[in-house]
Formats: sequence, structure tokens, C-alpha cells
Amino acid sequence: MRYITYLLLSLCIYFTSTFTSFSQNQPPNCSGEPYKQFDFWEGSWNVFDVQGNLIGTNKLIKMQNNCVMQENWESKKGPNRGTSYNYYDRTDQTWNQVWVDNSGFTLVLKGKFTDGKMILESKLQKTPQGNFYNRVTWYEKEDKSVMQIWERLDENKKVLNEIFRGIYKKNS
Repeated sequence: MRYITYLLLSLCIYFTSTFTSFSQNQPPNCSGEPYKQFDFWEGSWNVFDVQGNLIGTNKLIKMQNNCVMQENWESKKGPNRGTSYNYYDRTDQTWNQVWVDNSGFTLVLKGKFTDGKMILESKLQKTPQGNFYNRVTWYEKEDKSVMQIWERLDENKKVLNEIFRGIYKKNS
């Protein structure tokens, strides 16, 4: 009888410590409010230029317990394809994007969700043609489409030119 009691007690302690250890080792679920700020961009989209021409498709999926949103872009005008990873960094309370495409172009952006817009900027890019920042802005329009605007800024953060303007409409 002592043996059975000892065995049952040992099993209870083992399973209790195993379940406690398991729950403590669970990865964080990034479900808090800051992690939802870019959710308006999640989904499968057709992307149009301002004239209404289809220029590409984009699929954005949440992954890693909602801590990362992966973008998968495919141009309909040429061979360009790219992927970005978008994430909220709770240490400095910023949104970040790392973009890489099939031409080897990379873009690293950082910023915040402000007044209903996600606004991310690069560090100062120093090139032989001049120095500039990249700024990309996304926002949800009243019809639930998403506008994306990519601008190049001078060193004083004044707009030099617009690189891209796309309207994202959900696939049905």
C-alpha cells in the first residue's frame, strides 16, 4: 500500500511539474493592442495603380503566434517578387519591416502607427546620387481598401518624389 501511495504521489508531482514547465515555456502570444495595429493590411489582395490597372497581388499572413506578418508580393507587370516581414518591437514600441525581393533589393523600415496610418521610414541612405530617406505609409480607406504610398525624402524629410502608390483591394 505504501508503494502504491508513493507511486501515485510521484506521478502527481511529475505531471504537475511537467504541465507547469510546459505552460511557462509557451511562446508569447502577440495579441495585445499594439500587435493589431497593422491587421488592416492582413489578407489576400489585388493591387491597382491610381488609374485602376492591376499591377500585382499581395498576400499578408500573420505567423509566429501573431508576432510577425509576412508579405508576399508578385508583380503583374514584370518578374518582380518580394517578401517582407513586419513586426512590432515591444522594446522600443516601433513597427519594423524588412523587405527583400528577387532582384536583391532590400529595404529596412521603422516607425509607428499614428492617426490611423502606419508610417515607416528608412535610415538615411547615402548614395553617389545623393542622400535620402524612404518613407512608406499605409492606411485603410473608408471602403476597406488599403492605400500604400512610398516616397523618397531629402535630408530635411521633404518629399523628393513618389516611388509607388498602390490601392489594395481584397480578393473575393
